[in-house]
Amino acid sequence: MLFNDPKTFREDMLAGYAAAFPEYLVEVPGGVARATETPKGKVAVMNGGGSGHYPAFSGLTGEGLMDATVVGNVFTSPSTDDVYNVAKSVENGSGIFIIGGNYAGDKMNFNLARDRLIAEGIDARTFYITDDVASAKKDEIEKRRGNVGTFSVFKVAGAASAAGKSFDEVEALTIHANDFTRTMSVGFKGCTMPGAKEPLFHVPEGRMEVGQGIHGEAGVYESDLVSAEEIAKLLVERVLDEKPEGAGNRVGVILDGLGSTKYEELFVVWKTVSALFKEKGYELVKPMVGEFVTSLDMAGIALTVTFLDEALEECWLAPADTPSFKCGNVQKNTGARRVVTAADAGVKYEKGSDAAVKAAEVFYTALEKAKKAVVENEEKLASIDAVAGDGDHGRGMVKGLTVAVEAAEEAKKAGAGVGSVVIAAGNAWASKAGGTSGVLWGEGLKAAGTLLGDDKDAYPAELIPAAVKAVAARMIELGHANPGDKTMLDALLPFAESLGKAVGEGKGLYEAWKIASDVAEKAAEETAKLLPKIGRARPQADRSLGTPDAGAVSMAMCIKAAL
Repeated sequence: MLFNDPKTFREDMLAGYAAAFPEYLVEVPGGVARATETPKGKVAVMNGGGSGHYPAFSGLTGEGLMDATVVGNVFTSPSTDDVYNVAKSVENGSGIFIIGGNYAGDKMNFNLARDRLIAEGIDARTFYITDDVASAKKDEIEKRRGNVGTFSVFKVAGAASAAGKSFDEVEALTIHANDFTRTMSVGFKGCTMPGAKEPLFHVPEGRMEVGQGIHGEAGVYESDLVSAEEIAKLLVERVLDEKPEGAGNRVGVILDGLGSTKYEELFVVWKTVSALFKEKGYELVKPMVGEFVTSLDMAGIALTVTFLDEALEECWLAPADTPSFKCGNVQKNTGARRVVTAADAGVKYEKGSDAAVKAAEVFYTALEKAKKAVVENEEKLASIDAVAGDGDHGRGMVKGLTVAVEAAEEAKKAGAGVGSVVIAAGNAWASKAGGTSGVLWGEGLKAAGTLLGDDKDAYPAELIPAAVKAVAARMIELGHANPGDKTMLDALLPFAESLGKAVGEGKGLYEAWKIASDVAEKAAEETAKLLPKIGRARPQADRSLGTPDAGAVSMAMCIKAAL
């Protein structure tokens, strides 16, 4: 795979993409926006997600589809700041609708950005797509993840907005499109992250993954590789088995290649798919065969069906003109060219008390040690995460700790106290790393920094367990995870309890931290016995049995390194 530096793959890609299509879009902080100002009276619609999925995230910005796209690191949710900045770049008085897949990191970051916009008096709403039939049972549709059907829902939302419908109408049609869209997929070869030596997962010779996700997640089960005809039958049967109540027989269908499946192969499969739909009494309305939602270089196929009624069909057939997707004749927007504003100059820090400044030095050193440990174990964390997730945890933690250390150092050099230094680290982590771990670590550190403050005369050992508990409380508030759900909390909560107990017994902070760090390490190892109940690993829960949670392992790793 071609890249300059794996750490800047997303930034390099966005710069080149904007340079390739200046007539369609401009680069804005966090993503891309339509090249011309959003027309007055139009609900601004934006989508978002990690990079690595072109054209789904970024390629659909243009007339008749998205007004903007927020783009995260590869397979990683964009940060709250990025979502907020992209939304602000296109909102023009009629509200902003932010749409993404049903993933924990996207939901946390998108919702936090939405709430910031609402606090400013902007009508901001979010919606998350749940089209993947393999990722949860019929009676748990709300747990399903977004798959290639995200394209169908984006198309409907964009068309409704372009037609000048009210915000309530755009939202209702988007929800309706999601309710009437189903996707099933198969994979033949795992995808490879920029800079990685091996694919995220390997499919044995003569086998295929059934129901894999678009972030490189392995399938929900593995089976023998069969003919194109048999694969077509499997896909069609699964999506039609999920036909929504009240749906008709006119359908919009997408046969999608996930990155390296050749168009000729897709056409072979489509021969059978199209025939099966017709045999079963369905009428195909402008079907699409090609690449619409990809997963880097993954080899695989996804079949999406949207059951069309009059309103959905009107949106399905509506004209659109974007760099990667064109449909019908679009009247070009000849409005003023968008002006991209410069970023803020930076943060100014107040001088902390002597004790706060000394405590800031201790925190900074501990953060440096944590970064060193994670950098040394990046591949280990990635391989753990790839068992049932998307394999990006190691890289996400390295990026998060790198920017956190840089921000903490800047605040420390400015004479800030420990509270401001911890908050600076948290802000940078959440803002620049993105993803689930980014927002959880970032918001957790900010909660701890707020409690610690900059003006105390002393920072006794008793204050530290309280700060750790503040971190855990904020993570629980955002992630809605419980002990035993197989998350980073399964290492953090035992650590917090053990630390508080040891300090309460009169042990010094170093000794107490040492005892508690051993507890955290053991607790992280024991997550191997658990089944994940939330997050990207949940659909592959059985596969994760015997492997510890990557987030718990990295949490214990950072705690131990800080000693």
